[in-house]
Amino acid sequence: MLKYIKHHVDTIVGIEIYPIISLLLFFLVFTVMLIYAFRIPKESIEEKSSLPLDND
Repeated sequence: MLKYIKHHVDTIVGIEIYPIISLLLFFLVFTVMLIYAFRIPKESIEEKSSLPLDND
């Protein structure tokens, strides 16, 4: 079954760009989220972490 799929995928012109775009998009989103996580103020993180324990 894999040979059947691979044969049809190999015959599509220009398909080799899609894995590259997917990889670049993944790293872009990962990098942006990593930067966002490091730039959040510590007070905001402490406030959000105590929300499940808050009775109000």
